[in-house]
Amino acid sequence: MTRPVRASSPAAAPVPPIPPVPPVTGLEPLVPAAPRRRISGVVWGALAIVYVVWGSTYLGIAVTVETMPPFLSAGARFVVAGLLLAAIVAWRGGTAALRVDRAQLGSAALIGLLLLLGGNSLVVLAETAIPSGLAALLVAIVPAWVVVLRRGFGERPGGRAYAGVVIGLAGLAVLTLPGLSGDVRLWGVLVVIAATLSWSVGSFFSSRLPMPGNPFAASAYEMVAGGIGCALVGFGRGEHLGFSVAEVSTRSWVALGYLIVFGSLVAFTAYAWLLHTAPLSLVATYAYVNPVVAVLLGAVVLSEPVTWPILLGGGIVVAAVCLIVSTERRG
Repeated sequence: MTRPVRASSPAAAPVPPIPPVPPVTGLEPLVPAAPRRRISGVVWGALAIVYVVWGSTYLGIAVTVETMPPFLSAGARFVVAGLLLAAIVAWRGGTAALRVDRAQLGSAALIGLLLLLGGNSLVVLAETAIPSGLAALLVAIVPAWVVVLRRGFGERPGGRAYAGVVIGLAGLAVLTLPGLSGDVRLWGVLVVIAATLSWSVGSFFSSRLPMPGNPFAASAYEMVAGGIGCALVGFGRGEHLGFSVAEVSTRSWVALGYLIVFGSLVAFTAYAWLLHTAPLSLVATYAYVNPVVAVLLGAVVLSEPVTWPILLGGGIVVAAVCLIVSTERRG
């Protein structure tokens, strides 16, 4: 029942992230089943980038917010990355590659706000209260939201897809225990869950709105819009009050640079390309793989504790991603 997401609708970053589950059919609820297409090596390569690089961005975020305010740092990250990407697009394809109509610009801005302001920046905020590995693992709830959205639009993900989501949610339940027991701040856990909902909605509708024809131009507009939104929220929260650039540590600057170049320009763009090239459910599997990378890096670099809920919950979500990937490759 899988068909490609229409090429006229790129999407973004986070990805992202944080995102989704099983085969993407159209909005027509009872379209006859079509043979599943083979997943190319290029798609798997792009997925590998999203899996590994985005997994490492949780560590980058944790280091950045050590001495930088969350929303303002996220705003700087995405505005700079978006402008750089726009310059690259214009250099390779001319200014015509950046031309969009009002509807396309509005859609790209909306998706950017959902993915980056509602999704990514809330994770940045949460990482001021909870470990980076736990934040990454909590992102596993994204596929559940997407299944609900798909079902609401008349699609039928299938029994194996639902089974993968149920397994993932079981892992999420285990991962929430530290917040319920008081070992970490519960509000941080809830903020991440809210972020996954926003990211899921943005990912789902990115293929259903009139987006710019060039997916990389779309990513640039999304990042600039999302970054401006993050900055406005940061100023609204008063993050600039008492903040001194001179007090930012070298490691926070390095982490921010890594997030701009690798987390946004490289991985976010790969995610944007995947959203309009590969099945959304397959792209969504990064939400299960990223946490494994994030937990390992958090433990090794930041000495974050690896407790039994993290080990058990992590194992469960890895089982879920294996089930979902096997579902995509059947046919």
